Amino acid sequence: MSIEQGNILITGATGLVGARLLPRLQQQRWNCRALVRSGKSVPAGVTAIAGDLFTATSLAQALPGVSAIIHLAAVFRTEDTDLIWKSNLEGTRNLIEATKKHAPDARFIFAGTSHVYNINNPHPGSEQDAVEPQHAYPASKVAAEQALRESGLNWVVLRFPFVYGDGDGHLEMLPRHVTAGNWHPAAKISTIHHRDIATAVNMALAGTFDKRIVNITDEAPTSVYELIQLTGAQMPSSAEPLQNPWHLHADASLARSLGFQPVVRTVYQAVQENIL
Repeated sequence: MSIEQGNILITGATGLVGARLLPRLQQQRWNCRALVRSGKSVPAGVTAIAGDLFTATSLAQALPGVSAIIHLAAVFRTEDTDLIWKSNLEGTRNLIEATKKHAPDARFIFAGTSHVYNINNPHPGSEQDAVEPQHAYPASKVAAEQALRESGLNWVVLRFPFVYGDGDGHLEMLPRHVTAGNWHPAAKISTIHHRDIATAVNMALAGTFDKRIVNITDEAPTSVYELIQLTGAQMPSSAEPLQNPWHLHADASLARSLGFQPVVRTVYQAVQENIL
């Protein structure tokens, strides 16, 4: 990719995903702008636009001339459901409206989540399945997806599962959530390394996923028992029957059919390459 293909605006550029995606986009020679709150820093060479999704003047400054928007900004782990809905739905609506006004031909790439699928799904969650999110975060993401699909813009929704790697600390947080949720040790979850978020985003920027919702995962859902062992912690074992065996397991066959091939195929490859 070359700089002449256009400017990109990234929201959530300083977050868990954005902070690792942004340098990779720069390596691909994209000219990056980042919408960031005052006081936040971005890598050298990135144009920082001070503001947020609720400040029309900053959106008006950030959007003109961009060929793509990568919308990563979201609120996740908080008990404040009003904040989740405001940030994830209202913030996305504001960005959509500003894009229609200032960059109507831009490709709008939205970071969704595979948490949207029914906990009782009889198979891995597929893009064709009805979505039945149980909590505010995935519910707000589904509502934002719908607003984007109805916007008239050129859109892409990438639904990501459990994200890890590059020392982000996310895997190390898993034991706490597994304990709080009383997870079964045999439950398997789909995963994706930060390297392959970049793989998918680059394909989206090239137009491969236009007007599609696409699940993005690696090749091997892994049990939480194994994942927790990788953090150095231990989880009680169990031979009790596993309920909801497909919960948090996403079907990535559509992405594969469109040419997506993960660079980091499994969590154990990440271990071998020391990129956890």
